[in-house]
Amino acid sequence: MRADAAKNRERILAVAREALRESGDASLIGIARRAGVGPGTLYRHFPTREALIAAVYKEDVERLVRSVPQVLAEYAPLDAFRAWFRTLAGFVQLKRGLGEALQTPVLQEVISSTYAPVVSAVGELIAACAADGSMREGMNPEDVLLMMSFMTRVESTPAAAARADRAMELAINGLRQP
Repeated sequence: MRADAAKNRERILAVAREALRESGDASLIGIARRAGVGPGTLYRHFPTREALIAAVYKEDVERLVRSVPQVLAEYAPLDAFRAWFRTLAGFVQLKRGLGEALQTPVLQEVISSTYAPVVSAVGELIAACAADGSMREGMNPEDVLLMMSFMTRVESTPAAAARADRAMELAINGLRQP
């Protein structure tokens, strides 16, 4: 891909991410206009709305998965676990605003393809916590991901966030060394 085409693609993705955060019904023409490109440029990169949403979703998950080493470098392992799951929950809450748009077969395939990398990231967090003794060893990352999924169901209010943090501490207490 030419440098200018790659730059346009990245700008479209960044604008689409923000526009879809604001409204799950954001129009492609509006996204193209905000990105400073013509509709033809947008459609050349993303021939359908579904393709654009899939690209934003996949890129966001990849960024989240790649953030694990940085979060572990920035925080103690258990605090990194907390921070990463808060970020994951916020990500899922935003995507839930896309509603039916995420239910198409193509997007379900993209969502399914991101599951293994997320499980791997959770495994990396668990391993770091087990290594410093803040969690027990040998936990299944898929089980931990399922258990922590309650955080994605919490509303985006300060009171709900506080409730999610309290529930997360209950879950973490179950993950600690006996």
